[in-house]
Amino acid sequence: MEYEKKPSKFTWEGLGDIGEGRKNLGDSMPVIVYRLFQYTLKDILAREYSPEQAAALYRAAGHLAGTEFARHLLDLTGDFDYFVANLQNQLQNFKVGIMKIEKANLETLSLTLTVSEDLDCSGLPVTDETVCDYDEGFIAGILEAYTGKAFNVIEIDCWASGDRTCRFTAKPIK
Repeated sequence: MEYEKKPSKFTWEGLGDIGEGRKNLGDSMPVIVYRLFQYTLKDILAREYSPEQAAALYRAAGHLAGTEFARHLLDLTGDFDYFVANLQNQLQNFKVGIMKIEKANLETLSLTLTVSEDLDCSGLPVTDETVCDYDEGFIAGILEAYTGKAFNVIEIDCWASGDRTCRFTAKPIK
C-alpha cells in the first residue's frame, strides 16, 4: 500500500535549537524513549488504519527524514566511495547504526547494505517479521538526495526476523 504524497510542511529549522532548549539535558536520550515513541505511534496507526497503511506512513516519514538528513548532514558532492564513508560516519556519529555496503553495482545503482546495532530494532524480541519500515524510507530518501533518483528499499533481514543485523536491498525505481 502506498502513501499518498501531499506537500510537506516540515522544515529543518522547525527542529529548533536543541543546545538552547536543553542546556542541562543535552541532545542525548536513551534508545528506549525513542522506541517507546516509535512503536506506540505505529501501534495506534495500525489500529486506526491498518498495519499496511502504518508501514506505508512510516516509510513516507522515513523518506522525508532521510532526505532532510542527507541535505543537512551529509556532503553530497563527492564520488560514491566518499558518500558512503561520509554516510557511515554520520550514522555512527548520530548512533543510528553501523552501516556496511555488501554489494554495489554502480552501473545499475543497485545495493545491498547492512545496518548493525540498528536504532529501530536491535535487541527486539524475535517475531519472524521485518519491522524497519521507517529505515526503508530513510535509506531511500538518503539515496534519492545523493543520486537524484527515487529508490525502492526493502528490508530482507531484521533483528526481529531472527537475524542479528538488518539487511536492505536498494534499487532505483524505473
